[in-house]
Amino acid sequence: MFPLRDDNPTIHTPVITYVIIGINAAVWILIQGLGTQPALIKSVCNYGLIPGELLGTVPAGTQIPISKGVACTIDRSPDWFTLVSSMFMHGGWLHIIGNMWFLWVFGDNIEDTFGKVKYIIVYLLSGLVAAGAQIMINPSSTIPMVGASGAIGGIMGAYAVLFPRARVEMLVFLGFFITRIDVPAIFMLGYWFFIQLISALPTIGTATGGVAFWAHIGGFLAGIASVYVLGIKQKQKQDRG
Repeated sequence: MFPLRDDNPTIHTPVITYVIIGINAAVWILIQGLGTQPALIKSVCNYGLIPGELLGTVPAGTQIPISKGVACTIDRSPDWFTLVSSMFMHGGWLHIIGNMWFLWVFGDNIEDTFGKVKYIIVYLLSGLVAAGAQIMINPSSTIPMVGASGAIGGIMGAYAVLFPRARVEMLVFLGFFITRIDVPAIFMLGYWFFIQLISALPTIGTATGGVAFWAHIGGFLAGIASVYVLGIKQKQKQDRG
């Protein structure tokens, strides 16, 4: 299932959401070369988060194969900036388009409800919690982590709490048959979380590449917690529209 839009109107222009999307697009163009080589691999090596490098569990100088004849090299000193920079890196066109679309659909209402400053805090902290969750599962991993999925997962978690009955129009793929359905946000987001959870369980203790499911889970839970930690009032949780 893929969300097309929600029926939840906004009061204010979601400036911060636009800025975040703009920053990700600029990074994709200027630093990652629109996914072309060697810019893409260089950006992933330099700005992606490598748990084994960050925690020093992998020896300096270790070569990490990325593609045929290309490898990242573990630095002697960990670069903690990658906890943030990795949130703005992506691995391909589908990766960045999918992430930015989810942020476009759900981010405006969360920015409207939290306010711009708290919205930025939720986004960044969710991304950090997401990275921490993935690192805890495999602290010796040498696979670079990139993507805004964990931070956006936080936005989705907050949305699930604040607007559970908002209607989300979904594009559903059933083999060769494609249709549209409207479902409550809690159904769509709950289903998304369930898929992340059942997909994450088999990856415990493994170092295979692919989707960082535990980062998605950590970010989503951080977004839920942020509603209460940042003191969003009950009256703001009413569905609008």
